[in-house]
Amino acid sequence: MDRLKAWWGAHGLSRRRLIQLYAAVLYNAHVRGFLEGKIYTGPAKGLCVPGLNCYSCPGAVAACPLGALQNAIAASANRPAFYVAGVLLIFGLTLGRAVCGYLCPIGLIQELIHKLPTRKVKKGLVTRALSWGKYAVLGIFVFLIPAYHALKQTPLPAFCKYICPAGTLEGALPLLLHPANGELTGALGLLFSWKALLALAIFAACVFIYRAFCRFLCPLGAIYSLFARIALLGVKVDAGACTHCGACVEICPVDIRRVGDRECVQCGKCIAACPEKAISFKAGKLTLRGNETGGRAAP
Repeated sequence: MDRLKAWWGAHGLSRRRLIQLYAAVLYNAHVRGFLEGKIYTGPAKGLCVPGLNCYSCPGAVAACPLGALQNAIAASANRPAFYVAGVLLIFGLTLGRAVCGYLCPIGLIQELIHKLPTRKVKKGLVTRALSWGKYAVLGIFVFLIPAYHALKQTPLPAFCKYICPAGTLEGALPLLLHPANGELTGALGLLFSWKALLALAIFAACVFIYRAFCRFLCPLGAIYSLFARIALLGVKVDAGACTHCGACVEICPVDIRRVGDRECVQCGKCIAACPEKAISFKAGKLTLRGNETGGRAAP
């Protein structure tokens, strides 16, 4: 029994992994859509889930906040984007980048791909510099291009159309592979080829680089990173107990400079690594998870 417990502790599903799986299933719980090869367009599609999940996925029960934001900007010449801005503000203030670490299906897919046994690219100055790329994508493809086309009365959700790998993996592929949509293959062109190659390159990069899309390209993560210091939920450090040993930064798989900064996806690996038990996962003043090992084991 002890051996079984030890094996499960090393190889079984962690609480975070279970939450990621639950979120992915709940986001895409419209099973009928997969069976019929059709996109759900019911009233729930007027709501947004917190993570990146394509509206066009046959199973998607709600909208992607990033797609909704681009559509709102594209339509801003006719109506203000108060609803989407409010939703992102609520998600940001309450969850912050815990959305990235716990509630994003694309984040889960990247982590599973990264488990393939190969040599990995270690974080460093190059990956830290590349982490600014997602802010460029946010500014250009989510705000500037849709706003420009809104002025011309030609709506264009540029990130969804030209970059988003979730649209290719969750939306295009399931629809194209369904027998009921055979006529769609005749409409494929250069744009689909570009997005398919880009998605393939992104997920291939994830084999070698931990959450490459999340760290370098994802504009939704860039938005949530703006709330890193003030979000209600997340990894917190007891400044009085911290000795600045650097164990937390060393074990972190992303490009943080300190626990809880803009790059932190709140995965919690640092909690068990801290020898002073100075790090915990909190919701406000309520501690949801603390360090019970004093640095003796990783979560």
